[in-house]
Amino acid sequence: MGSELPNQRWAAFARDTNETKILLALNLDGGAFPPNTDARLLTAVGEGHASQSSKSQSISVNTGIGFLDHMLHALAKHSGWSLALICKGDLHIDDHHTAEDCCLALGYAFAQSLGSATGLARFGHAYAPLDEALSRAVVDLSNRPYSVVELGLRREKIGDLSCEMIPHCLQSFAQAARLTLHVDCLRGENDHHRAESAFKALAVAIRHATARIPGKEGEVPSTKGTLSV
Repeated sequence: MGSELPNQRWAAFARDTNETKILLALNLDGGAFPPNTDARLLTAVGEGHASQSSKSQSISVNTGIGFLDHMLHALAKHSGWSLALICKGDLHIDDHHTAEDCCLALGYAFAQSLGSATGLARFGHAYAPLDEALSRAVVDLSNRPYSVVELGLRREKIGDLSCEMIPHCLQSFAQAARLTLHVDCLRGENDHHRAESAFKALAVAIRHATARIPGKEGEVPSTKGTLSV
């Protein structure tokens, strides 16, 4: 469900399939969650390892996969979002459906929250280090889903998240969010550091791309005059 007030960039919904059951609430500008946010999400804020609350943001992520929680927590924190997400998935099979569906749901919530790119920066880029690792992310609010993700991960898993799923998570997010994104880890020896620096770089790039530009209200940031398909 999209914004209920003109100036609010937020969404809250449930996404149920035979593989995963997801509750999600997102506010791209931090602060409060939408009025239709499920009470179970609000109760979860402040609990769990991927949860924190401040005067500007509330974040709580519980997917059942610890490292995915950690990455989505970092993405929300450095994007400036308030995010609450609970997923009950078929982890008795493997991590694929849970990781993919959480990132699809987050991308869908992003697209619903953002609405039009009118008056926004549209493009964003950022570098983020984590110790020896350095990643670069470039984002375009293009309404043209496309992703190129090169992280150079070597391990089979980080925690309980398959390394093959980490770029797939970013690709799934881009698909549902209708973004063009390029994320590259430029250097690093530790796969945890490589992955986390990539999510942090993406977060900062998203924050820049979604920023409102004073004086550009009502203007479409495109030579075509539209960013619709």
